[in-house]
Amino acid sequence: MEWKENINKQHKDGIHEPSMKRRCTAHDYKNRCFYMITLVVNKRHPLLGTIEGDGLTNQAQIKLGVLGQAVTKELVAIPNFYPQLEIGRLQIMPDHLHVIIFVKEPIPVHLGRIINGFKVACNKAFRALKEQGKVKSDSTALWEQGYHDRILRHEGQLQRMRNYIADNPRRWAIKKNNPELFRVRHNVEAGGQLFAAQGNVFLLDAPWLVAVKCSRSLSQDEIARECERYLSQAREGAVLVSPSISAGEKAVMRAAFDQGFPLIFLQDEMAEAICSENRGTATMQKP
Repeated sequence: MEWKENINKQHKDGIHEPSMKRRCTAHDYKNRCFYMITLVVNKRHPLLGTIEGDGLTNQAQIKLGVLGQAVTKELVAIPNFYPQLEIGRLQIMPDHLHVIIFVKEPIPVHLGRIINGFKVACNKAFRALKEQGKVKSDSTALWEQGYHDRILRHEGQLQRMRNYIADNPRRWAIKKNNPELFRVRHNVEAGGQLFAAQGNVFLLDAPWLVAVKCSRSLSQDEIARECERYLSQAREGAVLVSPSISAGEKAVMRAAFDQGFPLIFLQDEMAEAICSENRGTATMQKP
């Protein structure tokens, strides 16, 4: 009841949660379901730990600080109070956390009440560590207001979120150590034309680029054969290039992506011209 009253008061006062933090009104958060929960540290301060490794030449992983350890302790203790819940994949990051929670059977209160209780426990640990001088912060609370949830009820969604969470440290390390890969670069020349590009532009120098071209009329069996043909080239070192328009092209690029091969996505039909120059980039579009 208290949780509902607090939410109603926020709306009454004209304070609205960001859209990503609003709950799904058509969903019963007491019932059996998988959820991915995300909590963000106030002001995005990296208080929970540090990422070690560059994500490329060596594995990136989180080294938890004392606060990150305290947060983990509080999180894994939730089933002690609500045995209907199971804590699944967990990833603490320097300034946020992701966790998959499985409601195995109906719970007596809204999931939001449980998350709020967890946040209160974290705040107590946070303030105690501040008083001991083990954590430095000018914030009075550890977490931003609210939280983000994603309801995982579609086929394949749970495994995709597990993979996403596990890959967080690698993405963090690559972005921190290679910020240029995440900026749009203009006037990149390829195939005799200029493009705007984002991603690993070093793929422009790849010695073997293969244009993925699949007719829209291909059957599912033919698409499967094309996938295997292009994947065999990727295994031998080819970089696949495609605007990914037809169903076959999308299937090939998706399969190659899932297997971790380097790819070049185009936002127009320039794959053949770029490949003829043995050049390409991660994502390109005409300026």
